[in-house]
Amino acid sequence: MKVTLQNLTKEYPGRGRKQPQTVAAVKDFSFEIPDGELVGLLGPSGCGKSTTLNLLSGLQKPTSGRIFFGDDDVTELPAESRGVGLVFQNYALYPHLTVRQNITFPLENRKGRDKLTRQQMADMAMEAAGLVQIQDLMDRKPAELSGGQQQRVAIARALVKMPRILLLDEPLSNLDARLRLQTREEIRRIQRSTGITTVFVTHDQEEAMSISDRIVVMDRGVIQQTGKPQQVYDDPDNLFVAKFLGTPPINVFDGRVRGERLYIGDEAVLPVPGIADQDVTAAIRPEGFLPGPGGAFTCQFRGMEVMGRDVSILSCHSSAQTPVIRSIVSAGTAAAPEAGMIRFDLKPGKVFLFHRDTGARLRF
Repeated sequence: MKVTLQNLTKEYPGRGRKQPQTVAAVKDFSFEIPDGELVGLLGPSGCGKSTTLNLLSGLQKPTSGRIFFGDDDVTELPAESRGVGLVFQNYALYPHLTVRQNITFPLENRKGRDKLTRQQMADMAMEAAGLVQIQDLMDRKPAELSGGQQQRVAIARALVKMPRILLLDEPLSNLDARLRLQTREEIRRIQRSTGITTVFVTHDQEEAMSISDRIVVMDRGVIQQTGKPQQVYDDPDNLFVAKFLGTPPINVFDGRVRGERLYIGDEAVLPVPGIADQDVTAAIRPEGFLPGPGGAFTCQFRGMEVMGRDVSILSCHSSAQTPVIRSIVSAGTAAAPEAGMIRFDLKPGKVFLFHRDTGARLRF
């Protein structure tokens, strides 16, 4: 099912004299989700991603704009009539019901021609349980399950009614790191096997990049960039996107361009053809550093963190906007510092320039 959002805006009224102005949680949001894709809505807390999900589900109504499922305008359609499956962050299971009863609950509310027999409901519940691999847990209650198992029950309950769209609102936030990794792989497997168009909301950029067909990066209710995860990582449109994506985060410096060369401090560190002379913000991915005695960029050495096949070199520089610069290099290329200093060449494809005031990308 293709989903189209056209100029979607959601505003909340002001609250008295202290906050008289309306607050726009989502601003002029336009995006098309192709049939069968998994799209990640990504951004910091308060950026509007959960509000967008609630607008899609029908739990909230937009101030303006339209929502289409395929060719059907569902903007005014109530939530129960949209055919969506919604998985919440806190699972929202019924504690007094068994797993089987939790999964079949959405089917019991069907009326008229859509009403199902008990056997049909049992068969559909078992099929949904098989998708998430919890067939052996059907007679347990939620309190007898682990967090990961409860999340699988919530996903099965959303899938059992064969929704047109599956909406996942930060479904992994309550899981530990290892279980989060396992569950996100399961979500991707389930989505591929069912082919249901899925929207996945998260603030964790690693989660979004690992399982999404494409991502939508949001900030303050506005789309900052959309695209395939690797493309957005490799080619950010602005400083916000560059800083938000990446672990460890990108290293940011105050720089200037003179004669089509980038200067950080007093050193000309990289040719930047086509960029006019100006002050800029320079951002360098951790993997964009090549240590060597003849490097153009000199930093003060702080230490090393050995991570197996890779080494994280810690350094600092007076022009850096953070106290520590992290450079990720392979263990075999880590060079010993000279007199407390370490020199790097920079990979051009891992260096990004941005307008000092607006944060817009300056491509070279």
